[in-house]
Amino acid sequence: MKPADQQRLLADVEAFCEEIRPIEELCYVEHRFNDQVLPLGRKYNLLGMPVPEAYGGRAADTVTYARALARLGREGTGVRTFFSGHTSIGEYPILTWGNEEQKRRYLPAATRGEKIMAFGLTEPEAGSNPLEMQMTYERQGDHYLLNGVKYLISNGGIAQTIVTFAYPKGRNGRISAFIVDTGNPGFVSEDLTAKMGMPTANTAMFELTDYAVPAANLLGEEGNGFRIAMGTLVSGRISVAAGCLGVIEDCLTEAVQYAKDRHQHGKPIAKHQLVQEHLAAIEMDRVATEALVLRAAEAKDASAAEPANTDFKVRADLLAAQAKLFAANAAWDAADRAVQVYGGRGWSTLYRPGRHLQDVRVCRIYEGTDEILKLKIAAAVLGKEYEAYQ
Repeated sequence: MKPADQQRLLADVEAFCEEIRPIEELCYVEHRFNDQVLPLGRKYNLLGMPVPEAYGGRAADTVTYARALARLGREGTGVRTFFSGHTSIGEYPILTWGNEEQKRRYLPAATRGEKIMAFGLTEPEAGSNPLEMQMTYERQGDHYLLNGVKYLISNGGIAQTIVTFAYPKGRNGRISAFIVDTGNPGFVSEDLTAKMGMPTANTAMFELTDYAVPAANLLGEEGNGFRIAMGTLVSGRISVAAGCLGVIEDCLTEAVQYAKDRHQHGKPIAKHQLVQEHLAAIEMDRVATEALVLRAAEAKDASAAEPANTDFKVRADLLAAQAKLFAANAAWDAADRAVQVYGGRGWSTLYRPGRHLQDVRVCRIYEGTDEILKLKIAAAVLGKEYEAYQ
């Protein structure tokens, strides 16, 4: 991506963020879905940032896209999650494993905002181990029939297209991936609003009952679904890590300004040593997270440039896991410390640190829990023969 194009994209992201902030703050206080993220994303042409120009996107490299997501993350994990769901794990698998006809049919519409995307992997009884999923498919003539439930799906209640995973009926084969167009008979969704955070983002469950999916919507080769899902999570984990960087940046900005403005014991609390300890820790969270996120993004770009290089692929996968694990915990720490700096006001969602604290907690769960990522990292250190689950 040319430097001038990078600057234009990041300028558009900045303009989007400035316009969405007052809307997001009102929606958060009122605990309602922010329906302006999509139209404003369309206005500033942000709905296909890493998608090639041939399909209507901005052709951002992973490093530039990570910087954009970090900026979006400052506005809230809910705002960033929409883009991650739509682009990082929605458009990405079609771009990476789709055939040319599928790319032409879905990606331009997605970049224009005509199709909201989502990623349907998690089920009520299949979270950290997707191999336990129960959704099935059966070939009937020129289509497949899908049956089952997907759960806790970002954008799941607003998406027109969901990349969905299922076993062959009877579970006598491997998982396959499908591009599912929603809204036809046999599709039912329910928004999940009883969440600890992210009230402005859509999270839903959906059920497919003898749901007909054209054979042309099989994504990749039959039986290759698990590999597609795991490959997509590399993109998703980098996007979560980048968003967490934005959370840390916003917590630092807010805490520093508040510490300068708030007076107790006859001086700004910024002059209190224990307050400075919190600010120093948040800054360390920020600088360490930024370094690791950019390193993971660079590794992803290197792997994309040489897709046949197995070493590059393994390195990108591991760094994405490391970045996501570290960033999610650093963001949780930064938000907690920012709340502490705010004192009583930190306990109110009228102020940004409290909202970040509620929202960012999910980042230690989705796209791979802390525990799963630690096992993955430990296996990389010890060797595959020491994997906890084989």
